[in-house]
Amino acid sequence: MGDDVVGPVDPMQVPRFAGPATFARLPTLDAVGKAEVAIVGVPFDSGVVYRPGARFGPAAIRAGSRMLRPYNAWTEAEPFARQVADAGDIACTPFRIEQAIGEIEQTARQIAERAAHVLALGGDHTIALPLLRAAAARFGPLALVHFDAHLDTWNTYFGGARYTHGTPFRRAAEEGLLDLERSVHVGTRGPQFSADDLRSDAALGFRLIDGRAIDDRGAASIASEIRELTGPAHVYLSFDIDILDPAFAPGTGTPEAGGWSSREAIAVLRGLAGVQLAGADVVEVAPAYDHAEITSIAAANIAYEVLCLFALERPTS
Repeated sequence: MGDDVVGPVDPMQVPRFAGPATFARLPTLDAVGKAEVAIVGVPFDSGVVYRPGARFGPAAIRAGSRMLRPYNAWTEAEPFARQVADAGDIACTPFRIEQAIGEIEQTARQIAERAAHVLALGGDHTIALPLLRAAAARFGPLALVHFDAHLDTWNTYFGGARYTHGTPFRRAAEEGLLDLERSVHVGTRGPQFSADDLRSDAALGFRLIDGRAIDDRGAASIASEIRELTGPAHVYLSFDIDILDPAFAPGTGTPEAGGWSSREAIAVLRGLAGVQLAGADVVEVAPAYDHAEITSIAAANIAYEVLCLFALERPTS
């Protein structure tokens, strides 16, 4: 770690159950001024259609991150070797969804003035839309790699609600935020409302690697397909924790049986080394439905693997 980089609190000096409540006990963005990656909480869940509670996700993920260490021996990544800092939480209203979306986008843009990249901890999946707006303003249309049990490209809910956690990527496609020739859903499973759901999603331009692929051809093949699809494009990686089976992530708002294990998800993420990440989020942790921190620990480790991808990205020319 470079002399000018401030890393996590030393666990040999301060026990892991003590110290700051930041992600991985990292310094705050205010303390270091600028960072390569800023981690920010987005405690918003007014877009959920089933179980609420993801507003408490950022705090739970931070609590689940206390055991993370500076060196990933399995990818040889040192995610904290370049400055990583915790930017705290975005303050947004829980009462007006469109107002909250604007507040999240504005704050994400402000954080991006002090950090090369932003990794958001949700919150429900509605937050992906304003985060994509902020990232696309900086990098242009983004290749989306969307890990999720659900498509999240439905049009409206409940008589015309356009902004929910089931619609962010349809809105993003409509707004021109995505490079749709290089965007893909990964791990989608479970029943749909009708056969039109998959056809409508494909008509937008998204590719689909459904949940069965982990059994049919494994993590390495899935990662290879994603890398080939995204190519040299700037990638936004959005990870809904409900891609994991409820056995591995019970603390989420819309659980679906038959999902991936945390080991399988981590294996796919590790296979993405070299992608050019523009930004990322880990969302839909609802700790009220969790026990023994199963979901929050899984989400924290997913976020850690994403930080490793930032550390292992291809150098820009």
